[in-house]
Amino acid sequence: MNRRNFILKILSFFSLIIGLVVLDAFWFERYIIQWNVFDISDRDTGKIKTIQLTDLHIDEIRSFHHSIAKRINREQPDLLFFTGDSVNRTSKLHVFNELLNLIDPKIQKIAVMGNKEYEANVDIDLFKKILEAHNGKLLINETLEVKLKGRTINVIGLDDYIGSNSDYYTTAKNLDKSMETIVLNHCPQYRDDIERINRDLKLNLTVLLCGHTHGGQITFFGQPFITPRGSGRYVKGWYRSKETQMYVSKGIGTTYYPIRFWCRAEATIFYV
Repeated sequence: MNRRNFILKILSFFSLIIGLVVLDAFWFERYIIQWNVFDISDRDTGKIKTIQLTDLHIDEIRSFHHSIAKRINREQPDLLFFTGDSVNRTSKLHVFNELLNLIDPKIQKIAVMGNKEYEANVDIDLFKKILEAHNGKLLINETLEVKLKGRTINVIGLDDYIGSNSDYYTTAKNLDKSMETIVLNHCPQYRDDIERINRDLKLNLTVLLCGHTHGGQITFFGQPFITPRGSGRYVKGWYRSKETQMYVSKGIGTTYYPIRFWCRAEATIFYV
């Protein structure tokens, strides 16, 4: 092999690598949604199926939004959770409405606010009306008692930790301590406060569901270069202690840069 052919082969090899990286970062990790399934129930019957979507940052309906809606309709969850940063501005609420139009209206939906909604001064009343029109509810430091499959559970929806005023104590202090409770909370850093406060409240916390971090969005061997304020020491996946178990979803959308690297977008199914 002469020198010219050797150099051409080296250049072709590196061009291939760069092409694969670009394809992964701009397409595969963003648009081929990873569906994770976890059974965290301790029962054989009467399991409640929930799906968590977070950090949609939706600006237009794309093909993967259609695939997400089809999967949700096929799964027929008992509850569909949106854990913040669904939209980045009020002008995109109509796109969120379009997404909800794709989802079976019989599926009950529960949402909380994220920091991006607050940064953009999203019209909260309009957000609430859109959810209510689709069998949904927006919880802002509020609770919802849900009766399903012969069971009654509490869902706590906390306000955003960095964009507003998360208040677990006031929201939860009068709840039935024996009842199973799911907490929806956008920024995972607030989990440390929830654990501390719950040592006094002693609520039966089933799971905390969070988003916000995007799993780092751009990572190297799974290690993020940076995580946003409000992440604390949490990045993605399960965090368990003697007091709580929390799942931090990598979410669907992106911010700042429209890429994901070694950090695939995800939607998550939980049986509780």
